[in-house]
Amino acid sequence: MLRIAIVGHGRMGHAVEAAARARGHEVAATLDLADPIVPDRLGNADVAIEFTAPAAAPGNITRLIEAGVPVVCGTTGWQAELPRISELVTSRGGAFLYATNFSVGVQLFLKTAADLARHLAGHPAYDGFIVEEHHARKLDAPSGTALSLRQAATGADAARPYPITSVRAGAIPGIHRLAYDGPYETITLEHVARSREGFAAGAVAAAEWLPGRRGVFTFEGMLFGDER
Repeated sequence: MLRIAIVGHGRMGHAVEAAARARGHEVAATLDLADPIVPDRLGNADVAIEFTAPAAAPGNITRLIEAGVPVVCGTTGWQAELPRISELVTSRGGAFLYATNFSVGVQLFLKTAADLARHLAGHPAYDGFIVEEHHARKLDAPSGTALSLRQAATGADAARPYPITSVRAGAIPGIHRLAYDGPYETITLEHVARSREGFAAGAVAAAEWLPGRRGVFTFEGMLFGDER
């Protein structure tokens, strides 16, 4: 059993809390955006899971690492700060794991997308593009997952730009689509999230894996053995 601090107690934070309790963990603390992150408010947590907003995440991660708490971060849109965060984690001997998406299915989707792009490289008749849809409250566009999808595709096929179209409407948990349109046919690879519970379960799995390690990790590396 772990003592888990949840930073960001919105819809995603509540899903993480439910997933953590279902796995038999203790929720040591829940902090909202306005709550200060100081050691005496973290409830002696073994690990923290952070889902807040792009502007808040770097500061939250910094304060948690400085407090000696391993951090799992699922917030997107802040990754320009990753080099600084990585230096801090190294200098403090901390542990940090991040992902643009904590769905196991999405991580498999990204690997499949790279394989599809590799097979279509050298076939210029097909235009490649990405469409992503999320709920109206999501702040960053394109989504972090869409950017990861484009990175996976261009890594295998650099000749295509893979433009991204973003939709923000209603309560959509998340839809990502990689498509190739040719003169006679369309090839589509799609991932549809039905709820936040899948993301929450992945974040809790990462929180179970991280304590006792040192360094900066990704969810992909954790799942597929690229990082230890």
